[in-house]
Amino acid sequence: MINFDEEIKKFHPSLEVEDAAEAIYNQDLTDMADLMVKIVKEARIEEEEEEAE
Repeated sequence: MINFDEEIKKFHPSLEVEDAAEAIYNQDLTDMADLMVKIVKEARIEEEEEEAE
């Protein structure tokens, strides 16, 4: 049987929508688009360096 008193002790309320959105947006995550931009920039820099030689 479920012990409701124990379950209530374990309960953690979920974040409100605004708080959840803030927590999500405040995370600094790198996505695929960021990685592609970085790769293209590095490739251009390497290409310019090779042309300068």
